[in-house]
Amino acid sequence: MTSSLDLGIASPPAAREAAIGAELLVPEEGDCADPELSIVIPACDEALTVGDFVDWCRAGMVEAGVLGEVLIVDSSSDATPQIALAHGARVLRVPRRGLGQAYIDAIPHIRGRYVLMGDADCTYDFRRLSPFMSGFRDGYEFVMGSRWKGSIEPGSMPWHHRHLGTPVTTWILNLLYGSHFSDIHCGMRGISRDALVRMGLQSTSWEYASEMVLKSVHMRLRTTEVPVAFLKDREGRVSHHKRLGWLSPYQAAWINLRAMFIYGAEFFVYRPGIVMFALGLVITLPLSVGPIALGPLHLSLYTMLLGMTLALVGLQSFFFGCLAQVLHDYTGRARRRWLKVFPYSRTVLLCAVAFAGGVVLSALLVAQWVSHGLALQADRTVYGAVIGLMLIMMSFMTFTFTLLLHAAALRTTSPRDSDE
Repeated sequence: MTSSLDLGIASPPAAREAAIGAELLVPEEGDCADPELSIVIPACDEALTVGDFVDWCRAGMVEAGVLGEVLIVDSSSDATPQIALAHGARVLRVPRRGLGQAYIDAIPHIRGRYVLMGDADCTYDFRRLSPFMSGFRDGYEFVMGSRWKGSIEPGSMPWHHRHLGTPVTTWILNLLYGSHFSDIHCGMRGISRDALVRMGLQSTSWEYASEMVLKSVHMRLRTTEVPVAFLKDREGRVSHHKRLGWLSPYQAAWINLRAMFIYGAEFFVYRPGIVMFALGLVITLPLSVGPIALGPLHLSLYTMLLGMTLALVGLQSFFFGCLAQVLHDYTGRARRRWLKVFPYSRTVLLCAVAFAGGVVLSALLVAQWVSHGLALQADRTVYGAVIGLMLIMMSFMTFTFTLLLHAAALRTTSPRDSDE
């Protein structure tokens, strides 16, 4: 059985573990010795369509002028693997562990330079592969299919999928990531083998599709979209969503949204944090010398406490956004950027100075409190003490953030990233 060592690629840990229970079956005839393209397809009980599907793939490769292989990642209980083998496909028999897991299992067995993914149900027309190969040969690493730029056969997609689910989730993803996809749920997509290995897929279920799109953005892969044809299910075939029950499409939508939010956490904290922090300082700092009257508007201690709260929440959100960038950083740019902005020694020293200044300002309030018989006086000392408390909290937050930032960067840091 082929191993990742045989292929000269470094599979992620999940792929190496998944490959333990896999069995690779090779056709007796028609197997390409040195494929440029690997068509990798998960299949579960697709005996009705898999034979024609493999034939479509072979016809598509001939039309595109590419030498390739078809690798069916199978967890069927019917004759799917036998039919696929008979039509010239390689078959990787794996336990039934999810759609995303099938691709993870397949990574050590992919021999082509480029990988094309899809479904074995003949709903995507794999006889039309030329646009994908043109994209690869033009230097694109991620070639995404788009049904909206291609064609959708009447009756092939439920109304709520076509007019609500896919457009809305695509809009959300583009908003979160600043991307320009038109169909993020298209199952027909291509990626270079190198990019797929570096991507390190983790999702084992439906959300692998969103994870792949999101990581392509984080990795700054050269990306393009090409039109695809989407066809109706064949007579007698029941889709996997229908097999799993009426709730399955909604569960798939929820876990895809979850993936978008997790990989796009920066959207919710980074820029909102900057805005809240700036607004908090604008409110708080002018009040450090005492209350202010702006015509009929009187700004006092309570307004200052509101500003301090906004500043603290905003700073913490900004720090979370920085950490999210580092956690999802495939290029090293975010890590180098924030290590340069928050070098350990200088940042810790500044935090210590700010902390000490905050203690001094707060101590003045404590001294006044003691001198007045444990009764607070509403004078400027109170306003200065609020600034002191804010300095104490901000310096501690910045210190702990710096520790976490440098800890998160340890796994991938290089000598030039360190200030020590």
